[in-house]
Amino acid sequence: MTHVVSQYAPIMLTSIAISREEHTARVERLCEHLAASSLSGAVLFDPYYVLYYSGFAFIPTERPIAFAVSAEAEPAMLVPRLEVEHAGGATGIERIGHYDEYPGDPRAETALADLLASMGIGGQIGADQDGYPWILGYQGPSLSELTGSEVVRVVPFVEAQMAVKSEAELALIRESSKWGNLAHRLLQQYTRPGLTETEVAQRASDEATTTMLQTLGSLYRGQNPVSRRAHAGYRGQIGRGSAIPHALANNVVFQEGDVLVTGASADVWGYLSELERTMVIGEPTGEQRRMFDHMVALQDIAFEAIRPGARCSDVDRAVRAYFDEHDLMVYWRHHTGHAIGLRYHEGPFLDTGDDTEIVPGMVFTVEPGLYSPELGGFRHSDTAVVTDDGVELVTYYPRDLESLILPV
Repeated sequence: MTHVVSQYAPIMLTSIAISREEHTARVERLCEHLAASSLSGAVLFDPYYVLYYSGFAFIPTERPIAFAVSAEAEPAMLVPRLEVEHAGGATGIERIGHYDEYPGDPRAETALADLLASMGIGGQIGADQDGYPWILGYQGPSLSELTGSEVVRVVPFVEAQMAVKSEAELALIRESSKWGNLAHRLLQQYTRPGLTETEVAQRASDEATTTMLQTLGSLYRGQNPVSRRAHAGYRGQIGRGSAIPHALANNVVFQEGDVLVTGASADVWGYLSELERTMVIGEPTGEQRRMFDHMVALQDIAFEAIRPGARCSDVDRAVRAYFDEHDLMVYWRHHTGHAIGLRYHEGPFLDTGDDTEIVPGMVFTVEPGLYSPELGGFRHSDTAVVTDDGVELVTYYPRDLESLILPV
Protein backbone atom coordinates (compact mmCIF):
# COMPACT_ATOMS: atom_id res chain seq x y z
CA MET A 1 0.00 0.00 0.00
CA THR A 2 1.26 3.50 -0.79
CA HIS A 3 1.25 5.97 2.07
CA VAL A 4 1.20 9.66 1.17
CA VAL A 5 2.52 12.22 3.64
CA SER A 6 1.92 15.92 3.07
CA GLN A 7 3.00 17.33 6.46
CA TYR A 8 6.68 18.07 7.00
CA ALA A 9 9.03 20.63 8.50
CA PRO A 10 10.27 22.70 5.53
CA ILE A 11 13.92 23.75 5.35
CA MET A 12 14.34 27.50 4.95
CA LEU A 13 16.21 28.10 1.71
CA THR A 14 18.70 30.90 1.16
CA SER A 15 19.95 33.06 -1.65
CA ILE A 16 22.87 30.76 -2.50
CA ALA A 17 20.73 27.63 -2.81
CA ILE A 18 18.95 26.42 -5.92
CA SER A 19 15.44 27.79 -5.42
CA ARG A 20 12.31 25.69 -5.51
CA GLU A 21 11.19 27.84 -8.42
CA GLU A 22 14.23 26.67 -10.39
CA HIS A 23 13.53 23.04 -9.54
CA THR A 24 9.96 23.55 -10.75
CA ALA A 25 11.21 25.07 -14.01
CA ARG A 26 13.54 22.09 -14.52
CA VAL A 27 10.62 19.69 -14.06
CA GLU A 28 8.50 21.68 -16.51
CA ARG A 29 11.20 21.36 -19.17
CA LEU A 30 11.35 17.60 -18.56
CA CYS A 31 7.56 17.43 -18.92
CA GLU A 32 7.74 19.25 -22.25
CA HIS A 33 10.04 16.47 -23.43
CA LEU A 34 7.66 13.83 -22.06
CA ALA A 35 4.75 15.39 -23.92
CA ALA A 36 6.72 15.64 -27.15
CA SER A 37 7.65 11.96 -26.79
CA SER A 38 4.08 10.84 -25.92
CA LEU A 39 5.19 9.56 -22.52
CA SER A 40 2.75 9.38 -19.59
CA GLY A 41 5.38 10.40 -17.07
CA ALA A 42 8.90 9.71 -15.86
CA VAL A 43 10.60 7.83 -13.04
CA LEU A 44 14.18 8.66 -12.08
CA PHE A 45 16.31 6.56 -9.72
CA ASP A 46 19.80 8.06 -10.13
CA PRO A 47 20.52 10.13 -6.97
CA TYR A 48 21.99 13.02 -8.96
CA TYR A 49 18.93 13.16 -11.23
CA VAL A 50 16.65 13.07 -8.18
CA LEU A 51 18.64 15.94 -6.63
CA TYR A 52 18.62 17.93 -9.87
CA TYR A 53 14.85 17.89 -10.25
CA SER A 54 13.67 17.79 -6.64
CA GLY A 55 16.41 19.22 -4.41
CA PHE A 56 16.50 16.01 -2.37
CA ALA A 57 20.04 14.85 -1.54
CA PHE A 58 20.35 11.39 -0.03
CA ILE A 59 22.72 8.49 0.46
CA PRO A 60 21.75 5.64 -1.91
CA THR A 61 21.31 2.30 -0.17
CA GLU A 62 19.45 -0.93 -0.85
CA ARG A 63 16.21 0.95 -0.05
CA PRO A 64 14.66 2.14 -3.34
CA ILE A 65 14.17 5.89 -3.77
CA ALA A 66 12.59 7.44 -6.85
CA PHE A 67 11.42 10.78 -8.20
CA ALA A 68 8.32 10.56 -10.37
CA VAL A 69 6.49 13.17 -12.43
CA SER A 70 3.36 12.87 -14.54
CA ALA A 71 3.07 14.39 -17.99
CA GLU A 72 0.91 17.06 -16.32
CA ALA A 73 3.92 18.07 -14.18
CA GLU A 74 2.69 16.58 -10.91
CA PRO A 75 5.82 15.60 -8.94
CA ALA A 76 6.07 12.84 -6.35
CA MET A 77 8.69 10.93 -4.40
CA LEU A 78 8.92 7.34 -3.27
CA VAL A 79 11.08 6.85 -0.18
CA PRO A 80 11.45 4.41 2.72
CA ARG A 81 9.74 5.42 5.96
CA LEU A 82 13.02 6.66 7.42
CA GLU A 83 13.29 9.34 4.68
CA VAL A 84 9.72 10.72 4.71
CA GLU A 85 10.28 13.88 6.75
CA HIS A 86 13.68 14.39 5.14
CA ALA A 87 12.29 14.24 1.60
CA GLY A 88 9.28 16.43 2.34
CA GLY A 89 11.25 19.10 4.11
CA ALA A 90 13.98 19.25 1.48
CA THR A 91 11.73 19.41 -1.57
CA GLY A 92 8.36 20.90 -0.74
CA ILE A 93 6.80 18.07 -2.76
CA GLU A 94 3.46 17.22 -1.18
CA ARG A 95 3.06 13.76 -2.62
CA ILE A 96 5.55 11.60 -0.72
CA GLY A 97 4.79 7.92 -1.16
CA HIS A 98 6.58 5.55 1.19
CA TYR A 99 7.01 1.96 2.22
CA ASP A 100 8.03 0.68 5.64
CA GLU A 101 11.37 -1.00 4.91
CA TYR A 102 13.26 -3.01 2.30
CA PRO A 103 12.53 -5.72 1.34
CA GLY A 104 9.40 -5.24 3.45
CA ASP A 105 6.01 -6.88 3.51
CA PRO A 106 4.38 -5.72 1.35
CA ARG A 107 7.41 -5.24 -0.89
CA ALA A 108 8.87 -1.79 -1.47
CA GLU A 109 8.19 -2.12 -5.22
CA THR A 110 4.46 -2.51 -4.54
CA ALA A 111 4.43 1.00 -3.13
CA LEU A 112 6.10 2.31 -6.31
CA ALA A 113 3.60 0.54 -8.56
CA ASP A 114 0.68 1.94 -6.51
CA LEU A 115 2.12 5.46 -6.62
CA LEU A 116 2.60 5.43 -10.39
CA ALA A 117 -0.87 4.02 -10.98
CA SER A 118 -2.44 6.71 -8.79
CA MET A 119 -0.64 9.36 -10.88
CA GLY A 120 -1.80 7.92 -14.20
CA ILE A 121 1.76 6.96 -15.18
CA GLY A 122 1.62 3.85 -17.36
CA GLY A 123 1.70 2.61 -20.92
CA GLN A 124 4.90 4.33 -22.02
CA ILE A 125 7.04 5.58 -19.14
CA GLY A 126 10.21 7.64 -19.35
CA ALA A 127 12.99 6.49 -17.03
CA ASP A 128 16.73 6.71 -16.52
CA GLN A 129 16.93 2.93 -16.13
CA ASP A 130 14.52 0.02 -16.06
CA GLY A 131 14.08 -0.14 -12.30
CA TYR A 132 16.08 0.56 -9.18
CA PRO A 133 19.73 -0.51 -9.66
CA TRP A 134 20.96 -3.59 -7.83
CA ILE A 135 23.22 -1.86 -5.31
CA LEU A 136 24.23 -2.75 -1.74
CA GLY A 137 22.28 -6.00 -1.81
CA TYR A 138 19.07 -4.76 -3.44
CA GLN A 139 17.37 -7.25 -5.72
CA GLY A 140 14.02 -6.57 -7.32
CA PRO A 141 11.90 -6.53 -10.47
CA SER A 142 12.51 -4.15 -13.34
CA LEU A 143 10.19 -1.20 -13.82
CA SER A 144 8.73 -2.76 -16.96
CA GLU A 145 8.03 -6.02 -15.12
CA LEU A 146 6.54 -4.16 -12.20
CA THR A 147 4.15 -1.99 -14.23
CA GLY A 148 3.69 -3.90 -17.48
CA SER A 149 4.65 -0.67 -19.24
CA GLU A 150 7.14 0.11 -21.97
CA VAL A 151 10.14 1.94 -20.50
CA VAL A 152 11.75 4.61 -22.67
CA ARG A 153 15.15 6.00 -21.66
CA VAL A 154 15.17 9.76 -21.10
CA VAL A 155 18.82 9.96 -20.06
CA PRO A 156 20.01 11.82 -23.18
CA PHE A 157 17.52 14.63 -22.51
CA VAL A 158 18.32 14.77 -18.79
CA GLU A 159 22.07 14.88 -19.39
CA ALA A 160 21.69 17.60 -22.04
CA GLN A 161 19.56 19.67 -19.66
CA MET A 162 22.06 19.28 -16.82
CA ALA A 163 24.98 20.21 -19.07
CA VAL A 164 23.90 23.86 -19.44
CA LYS A 165 24.10 25.52 -16.06
CA SER A 166 21.84 28.29 -14.79
CA GLU A 167 23.17 31.46 -13.17
CA ALA A 168 22.38 29.97 -9.76
CA GLU A 169 24.36 26.83 -10.56
CA LEU A 170 27.29 28.88 -11.85
CA ALA A 171 27.27 30.92 -8.64
CA LEU A 172 27.59 27.73 -6.58
CA ILE A 173 30.41 26.43 -8.78
CA ARG A 174 32.23 29.75 -8.35
CA GLU A 175 31.70 29.51 -4.59
CA SER A 176 33.10 25.98 -4.64
CA SER A 177 36.21 27.23 -6.45
CA LYS A 178 36.91 29.79 -3.70
CA TRP A 179 37.13 27.12 -1.02
CA GLY A 180 39.01 24.70 -3.23
CA ASN A 181 41.49 27.53 -3.79
CA LEU A 182 41.92 28.00 -0.04
CA ALA A 183 42.37 24.26 0.54
CA HIS A 184 45.03 24.14 -2.17
CA ARG A 185 46.81 27.20 -0.79
CA LEU A 186 47.08 25.46 2.58
CA LEU A 187 48.17 22.21 0.93
CA GLN A 188 51.04 23.96 -0.82
CA GLN A 189 52.00 25.82 2.37
CA TYR A 190 52.19 22.67 4.50
CA THR A 191 53.88 20.26 2.04
CA ARG A 192 57.52 19.62 2.96
CA PRO A 193 60.01 16.74 2.59
CA GLY A 194 59.71 14.18 5.36
CA LEU A 195 55.97 14.68 5.88
CA THR A 196 53.31 12.31 4.52
CA GLU A 197 50.56 13.11 2.07
CA THR A 198 48.02 11.96 4.67
CA GLU A 199 48.95 14.43 7.38
CA VAL A 200 49.34 17.34 4.96
CA ALA A 201 46.08 16.70 3.11
CA GLN A 202 44.18 16.22 6.37
CA ARG A 203 45.50 19.43 7.87
CA ALA A 204 44.82 21.53 4.77
CA SER A 205 41.35 20.07 4.23
CA ASP A 206 40.31 20.41 7.87
CA GLU A 207 41.43 24.05 8.08
CA ALA A 208 39.79 24.97 4.78
CA THR A 209 36.54 23.26 5.76
CA THR A 210 36.47 24.96 9.16
CA THR A 211 37.03 28.36 7.57
CA MET A 212 34.35 27.70 4.96
CA LEU A 213 31.79 26.68 7.57
CA GLN A 214 32.61 29.61 9.83
CA THR A 215 32.32 32.02 6.90
CA LEU A 216 29.15 30.69 5.28
CA GLY A 217 27.44 29.63 8.48
CA SER A 218 23.82 28.65 7.97
CA LEU A 219 24.10 29.43 4.26
CA TYR A 220 26.13 26.25 3.74
CA ARG A 221 24.75 22.87 2.78
CA GLY A 222 26.82 19.89 1.67
CA GLN A 223 24.54 17.86 -0.60
CA ASN A 224 27.04 15.66 -2.39
CA PRO A 225 27.10 11.99 -1.29
CA VAL A 226 30.80 11.66 -2.23
CA SER A 227 32.40 14.98 -1.24
CA ARG A 228 31.07 16.84 1.81
CA ARG A 229 33.77 19.39 2.56
CA ALA A 230 36.52 21.58 1.20
CA HIS A 231 39.49 19.37 0.48
CA ALA A 232 42.89 19.21 -1.15
CA GLY A 233 45.31 16.34 -1.49
CA TYR A 234 47.55 14.25 -3.71
CA ARG A 235 45.85 10.85 -3.99
CA GLY A 236 49.24 9.15 -4.27
CA GLN A 237 50.33 11.29 -7.23
CA ILE A 238 53.76 11.94 -5.78
CA GLY A 239 57.16 11.40 -7.41
CA ARG A 240 56.99 8.66 -10.01
CA GLY A 241 53.52 7.85 -8.70
CA SER A 242 52.30 11.09 -10.24
CA ALA A 243 52.62 9.37 -13.64
CA ILE A 244 49.51 7.33 -12.70
CA PRO A 245 46.62 9.72 -13.42
CA HIS A 246 44.13 7.98 -11.14
CA ALA A 247 46.36 6.71 -8.37
CA LEU A 248 45.14 6.22 -4.80
CA ALA A 249 46.49 7.75 -1.61
CA ASN A 250 49.20 5.58 -0.03
CA ASN A 251 50.57 7.74 2.81
CA VAL A 252 53.60 8.56 0.63
CA VAL A 253 56.46 10.53 2.22
CA PHE A 254 57.50 13.66 0.31
CA GLN A 255 61.09 13.86 -0.93
CA GLU A 256 63.20 16.52 -2.58
CA GLY A 257 62.84 16.36 -6.36
CA ASP A 258 59.29 14.94 -6.30
CA VAL A 259 56.83 16.04 -8.95
CA LEU A 260 53.43 16.42 -7.29
CA VAL A 261 49.98 16.45 -8.89
CA THR A 262 47.30 17.88 -6.63
CA GLY A 263 43.51 17.97 -6.49
CA ALA A 264 41.22 20.41 -4.68
CA SER A 265 37.49 21.12 -4.58
CA ALA A 266 34.59 21.89 -2.25
CA ASP A 267 30.98 20.73 -2.15
CA VAL A 268 28.64 23.76 -1.98
CA TRP A 269 24.96 22.80 -2.07
CA GLY A 270 26.05 19.72 -4.04
CA TYR A 271 28.00 21.61 -6.72
CA LEU A 272 31.69 21.06 -7.35
CA SER A 273 34.66 22.68 -9.05
CA GLU A 274 38.03 21.13 -9.91
CA LEU A 275 41.46 22.61 -9.29
CA GLU A 276 44.62 20.61 -9.96
CA ARG A 277 48.21 21.76 -10.12
CA THR A 278 51.64 20.31 -10.82
CA MET A 279 54.24 21.28 -8.23
CA VAL A 280 57.90 20.35 -7.68
CA ILE A 281 59.79 20.03 -4.40
CA GLY A 282 63.09 21.84 -4.80
CA GLU A 283 64.69 23.25 -7.94
CA PRO A 284 63.19 21.57 -11.05
CA THR A 285 65.46 19.81 -13.49
CA GLY A 286 65.64 20.91 -17.10
CA GLU A 287 63.51 17.97 -18.19
CA GLN A 288 60.90 18.71 -15.52
CA ARG A 289 60.74 22.31 -16.76
CA ARG A 290 60.35 21.15 -20.35
CA MET A 291 57.46 18.85 -19.54
CA PHE A 292 55.81 21.49 -17.37
CA ASP A 293 56.00 24.06 -20.18
CA HIS A 294 54.44 21.61 -22.65
CA MET A 295 51.64 20.92 -20.20
CA VAL A 296 50.80 24.62 -19.81
CA ALA A 297 50.91 25.06 -23.59
CA LEU A 298 48.47 22.18 -24.03
CA GLN A 299 46.07 23.72 -21.55
CA ASP A 300 46.31 27.11 -23.27
CA ILE A 301 45.44 25.47 -26.60
CA ALA A 302 42.37 23.90 -25.02
CA PHE A 303 41.23 27.22 -23.51
CA GLU A 304 41.50 28.84 -26.94
CA ALA A 305 39.57 26.03 -28.65
CA ILE A 306 36.61 26.08 -26.26
CA ARG A 307 34.07 28.47 -27.75
CA PRO A 308 30.36 28.42 -28.60
CA GLY A 309 29.65 26.59 -31.84
CA ALA A 310 32.74 24.41 -31.65
CA ARG A 311 32.45 20.69 -30.97
CA CYS A 312 33.85 19.01 -27.89
CA SER A 313 35.83 16.79 -30.24
CA ASP A 314 37.41 19.89 -31.84
CA VAL A 315 39.03 20.80 -28.52
CA ASP A 316 40.56 17.37 -28.02
CA ARG A 317 41.79 17.28 -31.61
CA ALA A 318 43.54 20.64 -31.18
CA VAL A 319 45.27 19.33 -28.06
CA ARG A 320 46.27 16.06 -29.73
CA ALA A 321 47.68 17.99 -32.68
CA TYR A 322 50.15 19.63 -30.28
CA PHE A 323 51.08 16.19 -28.90
CA ASP A 324 51.75 15.01 -32.45
CA GLU A 325 53.66 18.14 -33.48
CA HIS A 326 56.06 17.87 -30.55
CA ASP A 327 56.36 14.07 -30.57
CA LEU A 328 54.70 13.75 -27.14
CA MET A 329 52.09 11.04 -27.74
CA VAL A 330 54.17 8.56 -25.74
CA TYR A 331 53.20 10.67 -22.69
CA TRP A 332 49.46 10.86 -23.55
CA ARG A 333 47.00 9.03 -21.27
CA HIS A 334 43.54 10.64 -21.45
CA HIS A 335 41.26 13.16 -23.13
CA THR A 336 41.29 16.91 -22.48
CA GLY A 337 38.49 17.18 -19.94
CA HIS A 338 34.89 16.67 -18.93
CA ALA A 339 31.88 18.61 -17.76
CA ILE A 340 31.36 19.14 -14.02
CA GLY A 341 28.52 20.23 -11.76
CA LEU A 342 26.60 18.03 -9.33
CA ARG A 343 28.83 15.14 -10.38
CA TYR A 344 32.60 15.28 -10.39
CA HIS A 345 32.49 13.81 -13.89
CA GLU A 346 29.62 14.80 -16.18
CA GLY A 347 29.08 14.81 -19.92
CA PRO A 348 29.79 16.06 -22.45
CA PHE A 349 33.48 15.22 -22.71
CA LEU A 350 36.34 17.04 -24.40
CA ASP A 351 37.12 13.92 -26.39
CA THR A 352 37.53 13.09 -30.08
CA GLY A 353 34.55 10.76 -29.75
CA ASP A 354 32.13 13.42 -28.47
CA ASP A 355 30.74 15.76 -31.15
CA THR A 356 28.43 17.68 -28.79
CA GLU A 357 28.19 21.35 -29.71
CA ILE A 358 29.62 23.66 -27.06
CA VAL A 359 27.15 26.32 -25.88
CA PRO A 360 27.29 29.09 -23.26
CA GLY A 361 26.59 27.84 -19.74
CA MET A 362 28.49 24.57 -20.09
CA VAL A 363 31.22 24.04 -17.50
CA PHE A 364 34.32 21.96 -18.23
CA THR A 365 37.43 20.82 -16.46
CA VAL A 366 40.40 21.49 -18.74
CA GLU A 367 43.17 19.05 -17.86
CA PRO A 368 45.39 17.68 -20.64
CA GLY A 369 48.30 15.87 -19.06
CA LEU A 370 51.73 14.41 -19.77
CA TYR A 371 52.88 11.29 -17.94
CA SER A 372 56.45 10.03 -17.89
CA PRO A 373 57.24 6.87 -15.87
CA GLU A 374 60.74 8.27 -15.23
CA LEU A 375 59.77 11.84 -14.28
CA GLY A 376 56.15 11.71 -13.09
CA GLY A 377 52.93 13.39 -14.18
CA PHE A 378 52.33 16.95 -15.32
CA ARG A 379 48.71 18.11 -15.19
CA HIS A 380 46.90 21.29 -14.29
CA SER A 381 43.11 21.27 -14.18
CA ASP A 382 40.98 24.39 -14.22
CA THR A 383 37.22 24.78 -14.19
CA ALA A 384 36.05 26.81 -17.19
CA VAL A 385 32.61 28.28 -17.83
CA VAL A 386 31.68 28.70 -21.49
CA THR A 387 30.67 32.31 -22.22
CA ASP A 388 29.32 33.99 -25.35
CA ASP A 389 32.83 34.53 -26.70
CA GLY A 390 35.10 31.98 -25.00
CA VAL A 391 35.69 30.79 -21.46
CA GLU A 392 35.78 32.22 -17.95
CA LEU A 393 38.14 30.44 -15.58
CA VAL A 394 36.49 30.19 -12.19
CA THR A 395 39.59 28.57 -10.70
CA TYR A 396 42.33 31.16 -10.35
CA TYR A 397 45.31 29.50 -8.69
CA PRO A 398 48.73 30.40 -10.18
CA ARG A 399 49.68 28.28 -13.19
CA ASP A 400 53.35 29.28 -13.64
CA LEU A 401 56.14 26.99 -12.45
CA GLU A 402 57.93 29.51 -10.24
CA SER A 403 54.79 29.89 -8.13
CA LEU A 404 54.57 26.11 -7.73
CA ILE A 405 58.11 25.27 -6.59
CA LEU A 406 58.15 24.15 -2.97
CA PRO A 407 61.17 24.96 -0.75
CA VAL A 408 63.28 22.13 0.58
